[in-house]
Amino acid sequence: MAEPSRQDAIPMPLMKRLENDDEAIGRAYRRYLDYYLGRYPGCDAVYQYEALAYTLRERIMADWRRTWIEHKKPGTRRAYYLSLEYLIGRSLGNHLLNMELEDPVREAMSGLALDLEEIESAEPDAGLGNGGLGRLAACFLDSCATMSLPVLGYGMRYEYGMFRQRIESGCQVEDPDHWLLDVHPWEIERPEYKQTIRFGGRTEPGRDRKGRFTVHWVDTEDVLAVPYDIPVTGYRNEVVNTLRLWAASATDAFNLKEFNAGDYADSVAAKNQAENITMVLYPNDASENGKELRLRQQYFLTSASLQDVFRQWGERSLDDFAAANVFQLNDTHPSIAVAELMRILLDDKRLDWDAAWKITTACMAYTNHTLLPEALERWPVRLFERLLPRPLEIIYEINRRFLTEVRSRWPGDVARVQRMSLIEEGPEPQVRMAWLAIVGSFSVNGVAALHSRLLAEGLFRDFHDMWPSRFNNKTNGVTPRRWLALANPDLARLISETIGDGWQRDLSRLAELKRYSQPGHEAFKSRWRDIRLANKTRLAELVREATGVVFDPRALLEVQVKRIHEYKRQLLNVLHVIHLYDRIHRDGPDTVAPRAVLFGGKAAPGYARAKEIIKLINNVAAVINEDPLVNGRLAVAFLPDYGVSKMMRICPAADLSVQISTAGKEASGTGNMKFMINGAITIGTYDGANIEILEAVGEAHFFRFGLHAEEVEAMRSDYRPRDFIEADAELARVLHLLECDHFSASEPGIFHGITDSLRSAHDPWMTLADFRAYADAQRRVEALWHDRDAWTRSSILNTACSGGFSADRTIAEYNDEIWRLEPIEL
Repeated sequence: MAEPSRQDAIPMPLMKRLENDDEAIGRAYRRYLDYYLGRYPGCDAVYQYEALAYTLRERIMADWRRTWIEHKKPGTRRAYYLSLEYLIGRSLGNHLLNMELEDPVREAMSGLALDLEEIESAEPDAGLGNGGLGRLAACFLDSCATMSLPVLGYGMRYEYGMFRQRIESGCQVEDPDHWLLDVHPWEIERPEYKQTIRFGGRTEPGRDRKGRFTVHWVDTEDVLAVPYDIPVTGYRNEVVNTLRLWAASATDAFNLKEFNAGDYADSVAAKNQAENITMVLYPNDASENGKELRLRQQYFLTSASLQDVFRQWGERSLDDFAAANVFQLNDTHPSIAVAELMRILLDDKRLDWDAAWKITTACMAYTNHTLLPEALERWPVRLFERLLPRPLEIIYEINRRFLTEVRSRWPGDVARVQRMSLIEEGPEPQVRMAWLAIVGSFSVNGVAALHSRLLAEGLFRDFHDMWPSRFNNKTNGVTPRRWLALANPDLARLISETIGDGWQRDLSRLAELKRYSQPGHEAFKSRWRDIRLANKTRLAELVREATGVVFDPRALLEVQVKRIHEYKRQLLNVLHVIHLYDRIHRDGPDTVAPRAVLFGGKAAPGYARAKEIIKLINNVAAVINEDPLVNGRLAVAFLPDYGVSKMMRICPAADLSVQISTAGKEASGTGNMKFMINGAITIGTYDGANIEILEAVGEAHFFRFGLHAEEVEAMRSDYRPRDFIEADAELARVLHLLECDHFSASEPGIFHGITDSLRSAHDPWMTLADFRAYADAQRRVEALWHDRDAWTRSSILNTACSGGFSADRTIAEYNDEIWRLEPIEL
């Protein structure tokens, strides 16, 4: 529960906490099932899930209200996390874990002859995110609540997620992900806090009664932002923070006059255009319409959120605003918040420019998540001018004042001025949104040590030269509650039995497991292996059901699941799979350790090469899995529709975590951390958070290979793939198998675009340069796998050394160095 409707007029009453024993839960469950949903115990699992969710939600309410009261106390400094994505997955199991209700709920369901796991599986994954960025945001909110920090998340209530992925004839097929088709029982609509968001129109300069310069944004096309609140429970501390999601709605449902005149389509056109803003997560921006919708989404989120913060602030003096509020921009998407905060302070609050800029730059903080220049938000000025004329005027003025400062600092350095300008000149002038975020923030951070260094030395070098103290690093982390305690309950139970509870909130305690990797603890190691085998067996069943491919749970399970992108180099892994296939045919099956290779991930709808890679993976898998000589030694599968819930089955089972991005391209990665916490060993390049994982666990327990970032850049001007092919007969055979259509006999030439890019001197990912090192590292993997005790030791040590990759540690650093919040006390 969030704030009351008249927050300052009526004191917020405390609520009585409800009973949590299995009998009380059973009674409440039947009440919701019978009287609210009108169903019976043997009904469809989706209704059983809804009834249980409502039963649990009413037990959250009292703590949710208490938490909000503490957040609203005078003098409480609060943080607001602005993100276009929150990949929260399923909520039921997470709340049960955090509220310590797994046992009574299981007993209550068992008493009604119901299976809790079946009920949990009926909950859809919330379609609020795409990949690592959104999952990180969800982990951070979990940590903030667990650490009792007053943080409010702001996001978008997308009606449809990115898409549901099917594989037909080896190709990705996208279906709508209408995850909100059924009721979403965790959310509470708060229409009394709706905000009006303006688009289009024009600006009118003027003077107010005191003669001060003013600007009015007029003749706008307005859209309503309606908030929906979702509870974020802390781990067993009774704190419940809030994730507030905005849904777009028309100011008028439809034009009654046009409707009565028979023009039915036009009568609802405004409503449809408004609701399109939050209809689909990340529209394809290859078209002009897609670009416009993406920009509308970004402004809609930031404007609604900032207006909501000022609504809560009320009539208090703005002199204290920056001391009481801090905004964390999760990547470049919400960077227009800098201009929007200035607009509110200038136009609505009537501050002068210097006062408004002082507040803005004292409470905005920016996190960058990419080293790819093309991934930074840049918008055509003409689009900005048509859609957001007032924010564009403010950006122009920010830029004018900023460039004056740059010229003063570096007189005559015209090139530097051009590089640092918020407006990129050219045939199609662009607004550089990352530049806006840097100029308007007091803190700019990367998300891994190498990433932050490369930002300072490369992409943002000019800004680092100007404000070196503004830049810092916050290495990402993941929540151990979901990704170990919830995803891997058997291993979590073994850990608690061995070192005691408490590691769920202090992951550094896992270091106590190190001694159990040593000789003399054979019983522990045996249980460790048994748990991993059981996890692999469960995953093998999921793979069989989804793909028809049979995995042997006793084989080495190699996993690469992530967004499909050339820089993440699924291609390099496919080349190695073909190499294993070739080895088996040349040298015999016994020369290769039994191995199951699992791929998963979605390609953006407009990313043709990524879709070709999915097709290649599936074609290679089809040939390998149907080859009787290979059968029993090598199996390959592409698991469709990869998401949070599937990852919770995958990461406890993986033996080998494949993290092989081109060095200098992966900002951090968080999948690598989830696998490590669960005991997988990483094979990876010296990139992103791989570096810190390697430093934590040591060279002996990490399969490192390939070029470093500096070596990649040094080779770029003289990269000759032909040299690597001519020097490596095994690589040449792999390419020959692709180019002779061995994996595409019925579709000749289909993969020539891929092989041509691999052979190109302009391949930015330098895949062939790392092939030999990768193949050799995989040989080391095989050697260790054959030594069962040595592999078990490395697996245990990976878990034991993963304490530094908790999101709690990351959030503690954000708080200590950026937010400076005081934990609340309930």
